Amino acid sequence: MLLHRRYKSLDRNTLPWLRASYHFRVDPQGNPEHSALGPLYVWNDDEVAVGAGFPMHGHRAVEIVSYVRHGVLQHRDSLGSEGLLHGGEVQVMSAGTGIRHAEANHGKVPLRVYQIWLKPRTPDAEPRWETRPIPREPGNSFTVLASGLPGDETALPVNADARVLSAMLKAGAYLRHPLGLARQAYLVVASGRIDIDGEIMTMGDGAVVLGVEATHIIALQDSELVMVEVA
Repeated sequence: MLLHRRYKSLDRNTLPWLRASYHFRVDPQGNPEHSALGPLYVWNDDEVAVGAGFPMHGHRAVEIVSYVRHGVLQHRDSLGSEGLLHGGEVQVMSAGTGIRHAEANHGKVPLRVYQIWLKPRTPDAEPRWETRPIPREPGNSFTVLASGLPGDETALPVNADARVLSAMLKAGAYLRHPLGLARQAYLVVASGRIDIDGEIMTMGDGAVVLGVEATHIIALQDSELVMVEVA
């Protein structure tokens, strides 16, 4: 089964410095059909203006994965961690028992970033921050970027029963991704256009995938895909 969340159906928030689209409902007034998927409960598509950002604020008991699509993200936190993430890089911040951080657009163009929030397996872990590049070579499979599932030891660790994956596909590429009936996934088309199990998805669309042993994707254009699997 595939539950298509078309880009035009997503809730939105527009401020002078921020344009955000929400794949999951963030308040009671949001789209009631866009509920959480297991530990995955936030997937924001944010565009942040040059020089703007989120001032120092706190989190606890949440795993935050930031997938930088375009621009430069400046990160600072109460652990003393500080760094610049460029388009094509991903970071994991485990809030654990508590962390404060600030994020800002440190580049010369609008910052495009996916902010993905996962409920932790245990709420009292030590806070942590780590980054890695996103593989950009086209292929016909997903790469695991961050994971709390067995067998993903080379990925960035997250304290959640989930994994974050990405794929770069050339037009015409075919991808078969095994899921198994015990897992569900949420897929977003970051760019391009695909056919997934007979359903056409375009840039900005999302979809819940569940109840299948494997999902089958054909790239109708050069495409970038991001997906979260949940156990």
